[in-house]
Formats: sequence, structure tokens, C-alpha cells
Amino acid sequence: MEGFFQRYLSLYRKLITELNALMSPYELSYSLWLVLYYVKNNGPSTLVEISNYYQVEKPTITRRVQRLEDMKMVEQIPGKDKREKVMGLTALGEEVYQECRKKITDLENSIMEGISEKDQLATFQTLPKIRENIIKSEGNKCE
Repeated sequence: MEGFFQRYLSLYRKLITELNALMSPYELSYSLWLVLYYVKNNGPSTLVEISNYYQVEKPTITRRVQRLEDMKMVEQIPGKDKREKVMGLTALGEEVYQECRKKITDLENSIMEGISEKDQLATFQTLPKIRENIIKSEGNKCE
């Protein structure tokens, strides 16, 4: 479908701008939110797990986690292997997560206004499939 990527990228940029504005009162950006989101939904996590999930270099995740540690939203928790840094949410991180999650849900509901449930569900189910296809395509290039 010609023009799909252009439409997606124009939507993505606008959405990231909206999300950054929504989270600015908490001194968060969307990239920092992604770390909070991952740890909240997956439990205490290593930096490698987070970087692998988002397909981002580990030093990038390390900087994000350090920033969140400085903000007292995540903390290192004891793990089995002392060489691995395992991160969990603090009470403040949990509180900020819940407040932002509510605002994000409100934003999601408002931007989906006027779109049928059927179309919303189709989009919700299609986007992960596109991601999987991109990852598969990247894997085939390495062979």
C-alpha cells in the first residue's frame, strides 16, 4: 500500500509530541515513559531485557534508567547475578505511572473518537503484526 509509511510517520510524530507535552509536568519524556511502562508491566527488569524489547542500544537504556533513578522513580533491586542491574519501580514511580497511565488512556480515548470499535480493534491487532514483519525482515538481512 503506497503511502502507508508516510501516513504512519506523520501520525507517530504528532502523537509523540502530544505524549511529551502530557508528561512534561512530571519531567518525563516518552522515551523515559517507555522504561517505566516496561518495568511496570514486566516486573523488575534488567537493562538488557529493556533494551532488547525496545531494540535500543543498552547505553541508551542505561542513560534513561540513570535519569529515572535520579528522579527517584526506579531503583536497583538485588538480583541473582550481581553483574546485572535489575530495576524496579519506586513508590513515586508507581504513583507517576498511574497518573500518566490515566492521562494517556484519556488521550487514547479522545483520539479514537469517531472510529468504530471494529476499526480500532483491526488497527490494534494489525500494528504488532507489522512490527513482527519488520523484525523478520531485519533478521533475513543478516543471513
